[in-house]
This record gives sequence, structure tokens and C-alpha cells, in this order.
Amino acid sequence: MSSTLSASPPQVNHDTARTRGPRSGLWVVLSMAEVRWAAAATVLFAIGGALQLAGAPPVVWWAFYLACYVTGGWEPALAGLQALRARTLDVDLLMIVAALLAAAIGQVFEGALLIVIFATSGALEAFVTRRTADSVRALLDLAPEQATRVHPGDIEEQVDTADLAIGDVVLVRPGELVGADGEVIDGASEVDQASITGEPMPVLKETGDEVFAGTLNGTGALRIRVNRAATDSVVARIVAMVEEASATKAKTQLFIEKVEQRYSVGVVVSTLLIFGVPLALGAAFEPTLQRAMTFMIVASPCAVVLATMPPLLSAIANAGRHGLLVKSAVVMETFREVTLVAFDKTGTLTEGTPRVADVRPLPAGRLDENEVLRCAAAAERPSEHPLARAIAAAAHDRDLNLPHAQDFSSTPGRGVTATVEGRVVRVGSPALLTDPAVAAANKGSEDARDVVAELEASGRTAVVVVVDDVHVGVLGLADQLRPDARATVAALTALTGATPVLLTGDNHGAATRLAQEVGITDVRAGLLPADKVTHVKALQAAGHRVLLVGDGVNDAPAMAAANLGVAMGRHGSDLALETSDAVIVRDELAILPKIIDLSGRAHRVVKANLTFAATVIAVLVVWDIGWILPLPLGVAGHEGSTMVVGLNGLRLLRAGVWRRAGSRPPAAVPGAASTEHPLALSARS
Repeated sequence: MSSTLSASPPQVNHDTARTRGPRSGLWVVLSMAEVRWAAAATVLFAIGGALQLAGAPPVVWWAFYLACYVTGGWEPALAGLQALRARTLDVDLLMIVAALLAAAIGQVFEGALLIVIFATSGALEAFVTRRTADSVRALLDLAPEQATRVHPGDIEEQVDTADLAIGDVVLVRPGELVGADGEVIDGASEVDQASITGEPMPVLKETGDEVFAGTLNGTGALRIRVNRAATDSVVARIVAMVEEASATKAKTQLFIEKVEQRYSVGVVVSTLLIFGVPLALGAAFEPTLQRAMTFMIVASPCAVVLATMPPLLSAIANAGRHGLLVKSAVVMETFREVTLVAFDKTGTLTEGTPRVADVRPLPAGRLDENEVLRCAAAAERPSEHPLARAIAAAAHDRDLNLPHAQDFSSTPGRGVTATVEGRVVRVGSPALLTDPAVAAANKGSEDARDVVAELEASGRTAVVVVVDDVHVGVLGLADQLRPDARATVAALTALTGATPVLLTGDNHGAATRLAQEVGITDVRAGLLPADKVTHVKALQAAGHRVLLVGDGVNDAPAMAAANLGVAMGRHGSDLALETSDAVIVRDELAILPKIIDLSGRAHRVVKANLTFAATVIAVLVVWDIGWILPLPLGVAGHEGSTMVVGLNGLRLLRAGVWRRAGSRPPAAVPGAASTEHPLALSARS
């Protein structure tokens, strides 16, 4: 083990990158025209409704409703007309026409409500798209803006990282971000490359090793020869993969658009026939027009939209109360179709922080466990290395009194040395076993080698403790498993019919050990971001609908490529949070089987609602075509059915629904054969 700086490494680079990232909160919301128009339409609608209930003159509340029409309807109307010029008819234009016809026959409240629904859903869609795009662009800020290029004669020059060319030599000082992908040609240091590979521990980099742009250098200085242009770096390829995968996932929603278009065309054609055919046969103009307008209102997809959305939005709200943020109704409905879950390791199945799992005293040292840990923790306490913090925390947990360390020093790739109570204590990687100052004495080194081999074979990180040139013990450190990981894997296996898969950038030994602990048999380790995408696509090609759970930048491309991506929210990267379809706010894995089951329950309610709403629409349409349906009765039937299905959907808000979710496996594997999609008419919501 090697220690980092005795003081915390500079954080300026991270802070700068964060401030250059996507602006969040109120600024993003108010900067979007769609959000401003939708908010204005909602406010005008609310004022109009309040004035109508208060008994104000009709001309007053009509004015507010019509203003709502303009603010919330002009944009979808324009988009609909542009689509019409391209010889396509979408549901947005149909909604505008239905709203205008409603106002023409005196039902201005219903029309304004329709406008508000579509303006709000459009604003939400635009907001999510904007945040995701900003986050992808901000990923490029992981790499520093400038680098130190070294010319022959050790002449240094500050240049933009974008100007670095293949073959350039750059100097990376302690605590700096690496500016380009390349190969170390001089120096040794531990580099934190969790943002790229997901490894929980910094990795020793020496001459001949590869380093990646955007990773954080430790205590040593490195000279790196650039071997990839900035546009071809691993970070840049992550950006490209996220954008490509997101675009591919968006194409899967074209089915919804086709259904919308066909439904819209059907309603328009039917309305024209209901109006035109009777006129051609000599019917009176006014009753024929009223019948056609009544048909368009009762046949409008507004009822279907409202029949679909309440159960899904109720499920989203219920999940949100329990720590899972689902980004859209489409995502909520898609959870039920998952047939395989793939997990990242570090920060997902594990806490993402190392802990001392084993303390092994050696015979030559004649110290017990607490004394070995006490010496190691005292020497490591001045260090900021993740393993040093874990060792100090383990000593604190055992209530050990740590003496003050003197003459502290650290060496990259080796470890730390300090004087503790008059004794020279060395704590570091197994490289200490070959240290001439220690190996020459040969005091306990053979026993130490055996213990190190045993710990590393089990996937632990071995840390050797030497006191006055005697090997006194070996510590085994491991990433801490989340307490609910094993139970979650078992529940997901029961729900989906397939054991989850582990996709990780960590080494195979550590990944296999953890997989055995949680009950996973399919382990794919040592993966870069592109490799994770390849494995996700292979699973999809095998017929699976994949849910990927991760937390880091390195997981974002695979999240975008998967059918669903879920991010661990507490320590997740900005890109992972924005690329994902849902966020586990409290980092509780047990929420996953519950949300899959809850999605299935919501789907069953949606189908029941759609059946009821479609039946009512069919009855009203047949009544209007075969006889004369009074407009008030048509509106009452249409709105009454909407209220019924809305109240039915709100049942999923109950706390008992969440408690029962995931408690029993479904009758069949979710989504195994079903191709129906009840969100066909509500994708924009």
C-alpha cells in the first residue's frame, strides 16, 4: 500500500469541474421556454377556474381560459402544423383541435384543462432532455482544461489539453488530474481511477502503465506520453457511448408515436365522415356539426391519458416516498418488463469504502490482533489514503488508544513509515516483503507471504505491518457489502426468473469473492465502460430486458444502453444520476424488487382502467353515431368515466401497497411475452 499526501490533495480541480457542469435547480427551470409557457398556462387556468367558481361574469373567466389556450397551446399547435406539413398527424394537434371545438360549444373549462395537461407534460419532457444533455456535455470537464507539456531540456509549457497531440510528454504533479490518456514513462504514484473503472482503491502506476484522462494523481509525480488524442480519450468515448445509447433507446419509443398517429388519424377521419356523410344526404347543418363536435370530444384520447396516468403517477409517488425517484410514467411501466438485473460492484453492491475485514498477527511479532492494528493505525493516522482511513477507523471501532506518530513519511507504491512509541513502524503493500531493509532480516517474511497469498486469493487487499524490521502482522481490507445485498439478489432472482449478473471494473478475485457472498454466479470483471456496454448488448441480444444498477461515470454508458438504468443516489456521479431512468435516494437495494412488483400492479390497474375508459368511449361513440347524444350527457359520461378511473388509480398511493410489493413472486416472468404498451397515448406525460 502507498499513502497519499499527509494533507488532503487539492480539491480545486473537482470543484472547478463541478461548477462548469450542468446548472441545476431554478436556473435550469426558468431558462426553458417550455417550462415558462406551461407555468403561465397553469396559472391562468387556475385563476379562470377560481373566478368561475366565485360567480364572476363569464366574460372575465372566459378571458383567462382563452389566455391559457394561447400560452399553453401555441407551441404544440405550431409543432402539429409543422408535422402536418410533413404529412403526419400527431395527437398534439388533435388535442388542440378538440380543445378549440370544446370552447366553440361552450365547454371552455374542459378544453383549457386539456391544454394544461399537454403543456405540462411537454415541459417535463423538455426539462429531462435538457438536464441529460447538459450532464453528458459536463462529463468532458472531468479532464482538466490545461496540462503541463514537457519539451526536450525539461522546458515546461502550459497548454490546453485539447491541443495535446499523440507523442507529447506531460507532467502530472501530486494531486492533479491527468490531462490525457497515455503511458507512464517516468515516476510512480497511486492514481484514483474510480471515475473510469469503478475500482474502489487507488492503483499504483509505474513506468509502462496506462493512465486515463480525468483520473486523480496521488502523491508522486508522473511523466506521461500521450497515446490518444483528446477526441479519442476514454472520457470522450464515454460521452459518445452515452449519446449513442440514449438515441438508440429513444428509437424504441417509435411504436408509441405510431399508435398516437393512427389514433389521431382515425378520430379525424371519423369526425369528417360523421359531419360530411349526413350533410351529403341532406341532413341539417347545425345538428350535424354538433354531433361531429360531440364525437370528437367523447372520442378524444384525453380520457385514455387520464385513465392511464393516475395509477402510474400514484406508483411513482409511492415509490418516491420510500426513496426511489422514477423519472417518468414510461419508466414506471417498463420496470415490470425486466427479465435480468445487472449490478455494478463498487458503490452499488458495496458501500464503496474499504474496511478492515481481517487482522492476522504473525508468530515473529508476538503481538495480538489489537496491538498489530494499534501500531498500524498510529502510523497511518497522518495519511489521507483510503486504506489508511479504513485502518484508523477499525482501531477506533475497537476503542484502541492510538499513540502519536513521529517522523512520518510516505512512498508511492510502498506505504508509510513512522516512529511510534520509539519503534519504527512500516505499513504498506506486499512490496514491503521485498524491501531490502526488511527482507534481509527475514523475520517473519515467509509467514507474511503465506498470509498475503491467502488474503489476496479471497479477494482482499493485503496490507503488511512491520515493526523494527519484524513482520508482525497482515491486515486484509475489503469493500464493505451492503447489508441488504444478498436478500435483494435472492428477491430479484425470484421476480425475474434469472440470477443477476455482476459487471465491474474491479479485479476478478475481488469480484468473485463478493459475488459468492451475495449469490451471483455470473461474474464479468476488469471491464472498462465500453466493455460494460458490450456485455449489456449481448444480454439484450440473448432476449433479456436488462435493468442495470450503478453509481459512477463508468456506469453511465451501460445505463443508457440498458432497457432501464437505476443510479445509487447518495454518492452517484452527476452523469449517472442524469443518465439513469430512476434514482435510489437512500441507497437501499431492497427497493428494487419492490418497484418491479409495484410496476406490475400498476400495469394491471392501467389495463383495468383502459378497458373501462375504452368501453365508455365506445358506448358514447355508438350512441352519438346511431342516435343523437346530447352534448351535456356526452361530457358527463366522458368526465365521469375519467373520475372513476382516476380514483381507481389513486389506490396505489396507499402505504399498504408498498408494504405488500415484492412480498411474493408474480405468476409469470414480467414482460416475457407481452408486447402491449398501455402508455401508447400518454408517452409525453
